[in-house]
Amino acid sequence: MQNVTPNSENSVSLRPAARVVAGHPSADGAGVKIHRVAGFQSADFSPFLMVDEIRSENPDDYIAGFPPHPHRGIETLTYMLSGEFEHQDHLGNRGAIREGGAQWMRAGRGIIHSEMPSQGEGGMHGFQLWINMAAKDKMSTPDWRDLQPEQVQERTLDAQGSMIRLIAGTWQIAGESVSGPLLDAASEASVADVRLAPGADVSLPLPEKHTVLAYIYRGSLATERGTVTRGNLVLFGAGESLQLRAPADGPGEGTGLLLLRGAPLNEPVAHYGPFVMNTREQIEQAVRDYNNGTLTD
Repeated sequence: MQNVTPNSENSVSLRPAARVVAGHPSADGAGVKIHRVAGFQSADFSPFLMVDEIRSENPDDYIAGFPPHPHRGIETLTYMLSGEFEHQDHLGNRGAIREGGAQWMRAGRGIIHSEMPSQGEGGMHGFQLWINMAAKDKMSTPDWRDLQPEQVQERTLDAQGSMIRLIAGTWQIAGESVSGPLLDAASEASVADVRLAPGADVSLPLPEKHTVLAYIYRGSLATERGTVTRGNLVLFGAGESLQLRAPADGPGEGTGLLLLRGAPLNEPVAHYGPFVMNTREQIEQAVRDYNNGTLTD
């Protein structure tokens, strides 16, 4: 795949694969095993901060979940491919999402919540994205809502059965503008689950100024930087259209990836544990507020 410079009104520039970011094993919550790609200090990730993947058939790897803990200054989006997770927070929100569902949370000035598996066997495969909030919104009112699988819009991408599930944001699919129901961030953060048949080659128009990332969770993705395998993230350069190719000799199940895009915030990032602000002083204030019980006031 080559980056094409427009030379007529009918040509478009393709986004090149600018770099590949490797994921790594980690743990969070009460010892949940995850695979993580973090970009807190990478301006070219903005507005995204982190992608965590939970993937295990062993309940011991995830059953302890994420007991009550605080956040400030971010939004999160949790998306499940299999298994179930239940959210509860200090505002009284409570809801479980199952296979194919998602939930969005705005921490704003402060939220205390838990995320716990609601099934003890059968395996777990899902993701949580951390999305930065603009400085002007970081102390806004917390919010939460869920999206059950039947609410997710799906569109076919080619005759081989490749498809896209639209979770958040507005996407142009075959000339039609289609919106996923989650997220209303100033960053225009948008999320889709793309599933490519072996040998598929599809193109999607995307806003030229948006950051575009693809996290491969199944199979592999063919790029001009070589074949990118599962558990890694591709960061694409500037352009008007994104070309996604699944190797023809890949596994029969094809390629699965989370496609992320959003307007970069171009603001400083200060991060400590569950808090993401703009300055170290704001982080210190968040810690004090949590310790003295006023984080959610």
